[in-house]
Amino acid sequence: MKIGIDSYCYHRFFGEVYGPQGEPNRRISYPDFLRRAVELKVDGVSLETCFFESFDDAYLQCLKEIIDEGHLEPVVAWGHPKGFEGGKAPQAMAELQSMFRVCHILGANVMRVVGSSLDYRNDPHEPQLKALTGIFREAAQVAEGEGVRLAVENHFDFTTDEFADLIDRVNSAYFGMCFDTGNALRIGDDPVESVRLLSRHIYATHTKDVKPIYGVSPKEWYFFACVPVGQGVINMPGLIDALLATGYQGLFAIELDYAHPEVVDEDVAVAQSVKYLQGLKAARQCSPVMERGA
Repeated sequence: MKIGIDSYCYHRFFGEVYGPQGEPNRRISYPDFLRRAVELKVDGVSLETCFFESFDDAYLQCLKEIIDEGHLEPVVAWGHPKGFEGGKAPQAMAELQSMFRVCHILGANVMRVVGSSLDYRNDPHEPQLKALTGIFREAAQVAEGEGVRLAVENHFDFTTDEFADLIDRVNSAYFGMCFDTGNALRIGDDPVESVRLLSRHIYATHTKDVKPIYGVSPKEWYFFACVPVGQGVINMPGLIDALLATGYQGLFAIELDYAHPEVVDEDVAVAQSVKYLQGLKAARQCSPVMERGA
């Protein structure tokens, strides 16, 4: 069980503030984020490229030095916020392909990608899935040559069944899922059952816990807002056991997008989440029954 942090937890600190969220009390750089991950002694990081300050070799090598110092397993995360826009932006392929160079420099063998987003969740799904099938077949062919697996995120856009269908259509060992636990619940799926359905096709995760915000309409995407892992409504022990039982070898990468009003500081929430997951990891290591189940 490998614990990670997705850099999107700190999106306000990188300058992305939306909705009724307030400005943070500080800003951080990407090296600051990586050093914090090292300090928290996690196993890996998921790196949202939208917040990179540069893509120059020297900058990327600087990030790689910190990654190596902390013995971190990296995942490169491309596509925020809309990726291929439900198939309406095939021209984004050039940007995706440019990220293979980033993967190679940073030592990542998985790249999170985005096919659609919550902006298109109420548009007809079949035309989107048809367009994305062609796009991801092409991308997967390139990814195979690069030795990097693509992991499309359930981005509050399609159901688990629809993603399983998309994976079947693309039909490549280099195309699977970055499974976002919170987004599965937001779309109306049971995250634990989703893990069982997608099983071996999950290459990465956003390990996100959520709880409702009182007074917010359930129609709002942030009705289920982020809290520290273990403090929300998602069955995290059951989900982790179900995923490890499939032979999953990737990161459980903590992610916060829209923080619940109870969360005063995202960095504190990240530290609490790491501590909770470390506790689950220790419990698994001490339980022969759980280990046999994995």
